[in-house]
Amino acid sequence: MILFLIALNVVVFVLEAAGQTSLIDRFALWPLRSAGADAPSFHIWQLLTYSALHANLAHLAFNMFGLFMFGSEVERVIGARRMLKLYTASVACGGIAQLLMALMLAGNAYPAIGASAGVFGVLVAYALLFPRRRVVLLFPPIPMPAWLFATSYALLELLLGLSREAPGVAHFAHLGGMAGAVVLVGYWSHKPHRDAID
Repeated sequence: MILFLIALNVVVFVLEAAGQTSLIDRFALWPLRSAGADAPSFHIWQLLTYSALHANLAHLAFNMFGLFMFGSEVERVIGARRMLKLYTASVACGGIAQLLMALMLAGNAYPAIGASAGVFGVLVAYALLFPRRRVVLLFPPIPMPAWLFATSYALLELLLGLSREAPGVAHFAHLGGMAGAVVLVGYWSHKPHRDAID
């Protein structure tokens, strides 16, 4: 499933690079407001489709690297079907969080794109399943347990989102993706034993 999701993102990026600008208008996550001269309108499918669009090759590569690095181990434990549910729930929760914050902050009508909400959801699932597994930051290369890595990322995203010092990044979509994963993994963990995560 992880390889399928990566392939899907790569194919969509190739279509974007080929000049399919209408993809952004139709499938990026636009704020909850009427369409006008400055922005297209929101459609319900955008809560999922925005995740397959990326701003540039670096954006795609970073997200797909994170998805592969953490998602492969998570999928091995929970299986392909639950992996898809986890990723989809994280993307949708991230989209909802982004829409709500866009309403509250009432800024310019910029669309949200990228798989980051899904990747952050997978990261949280990894930290919940392997809390003491060592993870090494890329910059700087500092090793830390997975639970601390995920918690630190969440706090950083919250700080950057509230301070608005890193515009152009959907920090609340990242946090929403994390929250969706926490709820879903917690739900699976508290189901009867035959349905619980191993």
